[in-house]
Order: sequence, then structure tokens, then C-alpha cells
Amino acid sequence: MSTVEHERGISVVVPVKGRVPQMRAQLASLRAAMDRSPEPAEVLVVDDSEPADAASHQLNCREFGARYVTGPRHVGAKRNLGVAQARYDLILFTDSDCRVPPEILERHVKTLRGADPSVGGVAGPTFVEHSEAPTYRFMRWSKLLNDDLERPRRRATVTWATTTNLAVRRKAFEEVGGFPSESLTIVGGEDVDLGIKMSDAGYTTVCDPETVVIHDHASTDSLATACRRLFTYGRSEQWLCTIHPSHRRPVLNAFTLATAAAAVGIVLVPRTGGRSLLAAPMALGLVAGARARRLRGTDRSARAAAETFACASVDLLFDLGGFVAAFELRRPGMLFTGLRPADAD
Repeated sequence: MSTVEHERGISVVVPVKGRVPQMRAQLASLRAAMDRSPEPAEVLVVDDSEPADAASHQLNCREFGARYVTGPRHVGAKRNLGVAQARYDLILFTDSDCRVPPEILERHVKTLRGADPSVGGVAGPTFVEHSEAPTYRFMRWSKLLNDDLERPRRRATVTWATTTNLAVRRKAFEEVGGFPSESLTIVGGEDVDLGIKMSDAGYTTVCDPETVVIHDHASTDSLATACRRLFTYGRSEQWLCTIHPSHRRPVLNAFTLATAAAAVGIVLVPRTGGRSLLAAPMALGLVAGARARRLRGTDRSARAAAETFACASVDLLFDLGGFVAAFELRRPGMLFTGLRPADAD
């Protein structure tokens, strides 16, 4: 990473693939934020879209005054390339399917300029916009999808923050090596890796609960999209455990339990007439039921019970991702471990 002194100002790095309408909306919101920035500002869009979408992104970048950069596929490598080509000493990371508030650059610049040098970053919360889609109604309960986005609303500092709303000192970012450019998944886990490395290097990430980014609801409107995200997050967590072993903890993976139940069920088939083959799905159902009870808390309504059970059932795909990754990484011990939560609320 470069050790060159950079100009004072803030560069915004946005990785993208496809998502032309969402990226255009994000560019419009960033243009409004740049107009209020107290220091020089720029936006870099790092893209690996197909030619038709890439052409649209280039047109939109020209319209809104952003720099267009052709980048690699891996999202961590995209962000690293954006930082390498950025002009300024502060970097804001956000995503193509988000919209930033007009005051985001103003507030994040003020926070970092006024903070002790040990403060390496500032994070704000991100909220998924409301939707009437059936999938949204039950996936809004998912802590796996929403907790990390919303955590800066509840805390003064975080060990790591999502790259939907995270500004960092370039010096701190480069000192720890930036994002991973290769990992088990194309996207997922790179923000956790950066945060852990910055924390281990002695940097603090403070929170600004009032600077709220809005996330497009498309990620929770589609059941298929939610399932893919959860499976990917489960895989990426196991990869994180391999590079940050001190952050591992014992975890009861639902599919490890179901596999054990299936093995016992097969052995007992002669005694049960085949009924024991239901042991695996029953184990998954019991895990989903227990997790649903924790999700709904004190809400005992029938609607909450139905929505949280549906949510907990879909959330099992996170466990499946972790289960599969343990074999992909050839680490069977990871069938019983996961990443230790960074910040207990």
C-alpha cells in the first residue's frame, strides 16, 4: 500500500456490478452530498458490469461528476483499486444499492478531523427501506441480515462496520493492508476483516447514529436474493475464522446437528419402521423454532410467531453456508465453530 501523503479531502468508493437504476439513484444522492462537503470531494465508481450496463454506468458517472473505473470481480479488490486511484486522505465506502443523506460527507469529515488520530473510522447506521413485499415482512426480523447494518445506531464504537456507511482515514486503511483481494466468496466478510485488522492495530471506529444510509429494499423483497445472501454470509464467516482464529467460538451449526440426527435415524430404521428418518428435518425444525422464539421476544401474537418462524427457517441457510464451507476449506473442526460476535449489545 502507498505511503504517499495525499491531499485533504474525502473520496467516495462505490463498487458495482449491474444495478444500473440503483447506482444512478446513489450517484444522485452522492452529488447532493458533495455539494455540502466542507472539503474537496470525489466519487469513484469501480465496475465490472457487462458491456451494456457498463456503458450506462459511464453515462451516469459523467452526468453526476463521478470517476468511472473498470475493476476486477472481487468486491474487496474493487474497493482497494478505488482507494489506490483516490486523491484524498479520507475515504467513504458505500454500496451501489444504497442512498446516502446529503449531510454524510459533512458529518463524517467533521468527526474524523476532530477526533484523536487513534480513531481510524466513523460508521453510521444503514436501514433497509420499507416494502410491502411478503418476503420483506418476515425477513425484517432477521438479525443476520439487519443487525450489522443497524448496530451503529445503538453503540458508541464498533469493532467493525458494514461498508454501506463507513468512512476511514486512508493512513489507517493502508497501514492494515486494506480489504482482502481474494477470499472464499466474491462478496461477504471483507468489511469484517478490515474492521478486525484496524481494531487489532489499535484503531477505534466511532459511531454517528444520526447519519443514516438507506438500503434499497430489493435485497429483502426477493426470497431468492435473501437466501443467496445468507448462504454466502455463512461461507464467508468460516473463511474469516481461518484468517482470524482468535475470533472463533464454539457454535452449534444446525446442519451439523441435523447430520448427526440423520446418522442416528438411519441406524434406528429397523427398530422404528423408517420413522427415525424424520430425525434430521425434526432437528432443523426444533432449531428454527427455538431461534424464532428468541427473535420475537415478548411479541406473542400469531403473526409474529408465523413471521419469525419463517425468518428463522430461511436463516438456516447461513448455517448451511458454514457447513458447506467447512468442507470447502477442508476444516472439519469448523462444523462446530463460528465467528465470535464483535460487539455484544
